Amino acid sequence: MKKLLVITYYWPPAGGSGVQRWLKFVKYLREFGYEPIVYTPLNPERMATDEGLLAEIPVGVIVIKRKIFEPYSMYKIFTGKKGQNIKPGFIAESKSSAKESKSAGKVNVVPLSERISLFIRSNFFIPDPKCFWISPSVRFLKKYLNGNPIDAIVSTGPPHSMHMIAKGLAKATGIPWLADFRDPWTRMYNFKYMNNTKLAEAIHKKMERNVVQQADAVVVVTNGMREEFLEFSPKRIEIITNGFDQTDFTEEPELLEESFTITYTGLFVKDRNPKELWKLLGEKVASDETFAKDLRIRIIGQTDERIWADISANGLDNNLVKVDYMPHNQVVKWQQSASVLLLAGGQEPEAKGILTGKFFEYLAARRPIIGFGPIGGDMDVALKESEAGEMFDYSDYAGAKEWIDRQYDLFKKGETPVTSGKIDRYSRRGLCKSMAELLDELIQNKNINR
Repeated sequence: MKKLLVITYYWPPAGGSGVQRWLKFVKYLREFGYEPIVYTPLNPERMATDEGLLAEIPVGVIVIKRKIFEPYSMYKIFTGKKGQNIKPGFIAESKSSAKESKSAGKVNVVPLSERISLFIRSNFFIPDPKCFWISPSVRFLKKYLNGNPIDAIVSTGPPHSMHMIAKGLAKATGIPWLADFRDPWTRMYNFKYMNNTKLAEAIHKKMERNVVQQADAVVVVTNGMREEFLEFSPKRIEIITNGFDQTDFTEEPELLEESFTITYTGLFVKDRNPKELWKLLGEKVASDETFAKDLRIRIIGQTDERIWADISANGLDNNLVKVDYMPHNQVVKWQQSASVLLLAGGQEPEAKGILTGKFFEYLAARRPIIGFGPIGGDMDVALKESEAGEMFDYSDYAGAKEWIDRQYDLFKKGETPVTSGKIDRYSRRGLCKSMAELLDELIQNKNINR
């Protein structure tokens, strides 16, 4: 059995989408000849906690947890958010909020403390606030590997400090290294709002280029990301998408809810707010008493207050069910029982190359998907290929209304809208096999070249 060191910031009992990818790979790696050893922080900043995910870690897997220093406590005190959960990485919303306010003719009310904190975060903590963990981790892991040899290293990001740890370790040991990117780095849609100085941006780009060029292989989750990273001339680059774990879903989907339910699960940020959907649903509720009684909008996950405000402004308060957070094993049941699943991608041009992990769970739930995001992007293409729903531009009121009307007609006729979908290639077990085969090749090539 080969030994694989997995360097990841996100690990149970942390909840959220960032945990799922490598938790599922670790779950199946033994089937393909790998014994994983996980290296992760002891005290990470969590958006949510999901104790149920601990049961997915295979018995006997070594998980090394080391303390990490992150400047979140100082940030919370400075901005008056002490005691609150914040998004890992201080997601840059201050400057994008300013842009949004200006375009709408409103006065920008982003607090000065927020703007100062964003500037400090962007220009002093590179590549991210986990940077203080890089050097201590490299030193610790070098010592650990002296008595615990491994065959390969995997780093998964963001946060991209995990790649910097693996880079230092691979350079010191010569062990094959695979850099796994769940999201882009400098071409992530929010990077341009991070208030970086030219120097900070140049450092990010240099770090990114070095990681992509020096890793023995780079894995990305979409074709768009592959095209971006090809510019750096990686030694090898492969696409291994996110996916779904069939064991999370019942063999036969549970019965649909009695209401016509539109369900969204996961983090719901303001730049993914489908305003036209709320508008058309509000108009339909106001004009059709039966629809008003039938409609339920179930949103599960941390949601921006501006989304709640838009839903309320369209007269949909009585149709709304709010759930702040729910364990993953319960979320999938609500996905399966929905009439329609709502998928929302980013509105920035960079979002064309992003394919959220939630998309694959929606496929496995086998419910019709209404998506909003860039037409022609990776998510739009995957949705078409899977024959599981339809993607609309955020401004496409007419197209979205026609689609919702059609689904509601099926609901009233009692026709169960279960999508067959071409989804087998997205199974977590199959994707893990692809990852293991790639690792096999890296190890073999490294041995040949020694």
